[in-house]
Amino acid sequence: MKKLSFLFLFILALRVPVIADEGMWIPMLLEKLNIKQMQDLGLKLSAEDIYSINHASLKDAIVQFGGGCTAEFVSGEGLLFTNHHCGLGTIQRLSSPDHDYLTDGFWAKSKEEELPCPGLTVTMLVSMEDVTDKVLQNVTDAMPEYQRSEIIRKNMAEVEKNVALEPLCEAKIRPFYYGNQYYLFITKTFRDVRLVGAPPSGIGQFGGDTDNWMWPRHGGDFSIFRVYVNKDNQPVEFSKDNIAYKPKKFLPVSLKGYKEGDFTFVFGYPGSTREYLTSWGVDLIADCENPIRINLRQERLDIFNEAMNQSKLVRIQYTSKHQGIANGWKKMMGETKGIKRMDAVKIKQDYEKKFQAWADSVGSKNMNIAKNPVSGLLPSFEKTYRDYKPFDIAATYLTEAGMGIEIVRFADGFADLVKKSKNRASTKEDIDKAVQKLKGAARTFYKDYQPAIDKKVFAIMIKEMKEKMDPKFLPSEIATLGEKYKNDYSACAENYFSLSVFPDSARLNKFLRVFESPDYKKLEKDPLYILSESIYGRYLKDVIPQTKKYTAAIDSLQRFYMAAQMAMGRWIFYPDANSTLRITYGKVQGFKPADAVKYNYFTTSTGILQKEDSSIYDYAIHPKLKKLFLDKDFGPYADRDGTLHVAFIGTNHTSGGNSGSPVLDATGNLIGLNFDRNWEGTMSDLMYDPDQCRNITLDIRYCLFVIDKFAGSKRLIDELNIIR
Repeated sequence: MKKLSFLFLFILALRVPVIADEGMWIPMLLEKLNIKQMQDLGLKLSAEDIYSINHASLKDAIVQFGGGCTAEFVSGEGLLFTNHHCGLGTIQRLSSPDHDYLTDGFWAKSKEEELPCPGLTVTMLVSMEDVTDKVLQNVTDAMPEYQRSEIIRKNMAEVEKNVALEPLCEAKIRPFYYGNQYYLFITKTFRDVRLVGAPPSGIGQFGGDTDNWMWPRHGGDFSIFRVYVNKDNQPVEFSKDNIAYKPKKFLPVSLKGYKEGDFTFVFGYPGSTREYLTSWGVDLIADCENPIRINLRQERLDIFNEAMNQSKLVRIQYTSKHQGIANGWKKMMGETKGIKRMDAVKIKQDYEKKFQAWADSVGSKNMNIAKNPVSGLLPSFEKTYRDYKPFDIAATYLTEAGMGIEIVRFADGFADLVKKSKNRASTKEDIDKAVQKLKGAARTFYKDYQPAIDKKVFAIMIKEMKEKMDPKFLPSEIATLGEKYKNDYSACAENYFSLSVFPDSARLNKFLRVFESPDYKKLEKDPLYILSESIYGRYLKDVIPQTKKYTAAIDSLQRFYMAAQMAMGRWIFYPDANSTLRITYGKVQGFKPADAVKYNYFTTSTGILQKEDSSIYDYAIHPKLKKLFLDKDFGPYADRDGTLHVAFIGTNHTSGGNSGSPVLDATGNLIGLNFDRNWEGTMSDLMYDPDQCRNITLDIRYCLFVIDKFAGSKRLIDELNIIR
């Protein structure tokens, strides 16, 4: 195969159909690919209004928040809206039993009261550029994969190095379409971000894990931050002298609402999708990986839930951890269910039969090659996945079970100190630096750690690994535990924790205070350190090298497969999400999840009252909020029908990373904050179903209602440009 990039550009130039609703589109290409369809569906803006490098556009109001979510500027004073669950980790770190911002919420009464958030950043896209030809220079399809990768790596480094950057900007190249195309992204990162406001968890996380990934939904999932800069409006580290950032563009906020069928679009940073996997790839996820992860996470969550329900301190310490585990746990359950319901593997297999017929007949001609390796793609996929499967299962157990034990992960962090201590070339300064680094890590770790909880997790995870892993992949330290402890894994956990220095912060800190290089021998005899090295050793030495080999082979096949599908020319393919800025668009619309069941497209405050259960933390309603509901004291935030809308759904194709993304109306006004997908549609990262896939959005009017009527933070309302 030769010059896939030219083939790719040729395919893009064709006026073949764009799939409605489905797709995460590159903003720079809207004019060429999407704008006509978007305008036909109701958009009132031009492509330049949405993305431009010549003047302020909507892209300048959108930022990547904390590396994993999206946020948007909503005022000329650097005010940011995002989801409560996106800010949760920061809110948790700022909380304590005396200042429980998780339970009580937080509302700064002035800029002076806004709380610094160490380590939190937001990143803005300045521009993007197609650099495919430069990256693939001197690359041929005849060369080995390792050689190809090395040339591409060097080309990327050269392009990034030679970019003419404005001060404080960074350049990064990202692959698209499995390495068939490359884009250069110029970004600017802000490092002084402060918490401005957050509702109590009873509002922001109303419904908890039970409602997560579900519709109907009633959570007020928002939090508010502000970006600060120096007097030149440029990013700097935190300083009391910094001032509020003045963005080139911020979003007007609309109180006009919406109706079913209205056009909407989402602008944000979706994290990762795999829409173009083969049937073997989808089957591996749905039938192997997800069931293992779901079971292991359920075990950990049960332990967390019991402890969090018994202690306010534990609830503060473990809220963010719990959310991180539970979010993926429930998503994977819905994803697997959706794949089964759609019979997605069979859909893929049927498509692959058509692809194979095309590849056997005209594939080589269409791709301008003398031979026809296209016809051998699918058989190669089948064999590679078959060989890869046992290593993938082993990796899943080692990461979810072995590394799911907090103290195991923490103990592994001491491997570098042991290595430096054993190295005769290491100086005392080298050792001291390593010790100081570990002291800092220990402060962070123990702040939110309960040994009694982790001990229970330890017992369950070790038992699961011992009984269910293929023995040839089982870490040696675990292989003998069953006989040694007569399958009493609680006794095993008790012994390991009592003999180790790691579970006790006082013991560990004392050990570090007086540490000398010969003391590494004590670590090498520590049972939890031995276990961690056994788990990580098996993973890093025996499993990961093999998984990397097979995933590299699969990626290479996927690159060829992607280009071949494009050569079939049936429709325009959107690139998988990769945490870069994307546009997705659709309409406000309900759905039918099952026979005789139809969901409306919005929820109201009435639903919150109907779900109330004061005996369950996730369903308790704050007395002040309840009174506002009962009095129907909704202010200007009620809908035309007099009700207070809480959330709504639409057909926008979203993914992880789109949390906090603005949901915009046809004229680019903010009408909501994207915060979730429906459970029936969580398989959309693998296969999109237009009948079932819905993005769940917090109605911006409910957000403003909470800010104004509940929190009394009129200063924030006055800061917004509100469209009535």
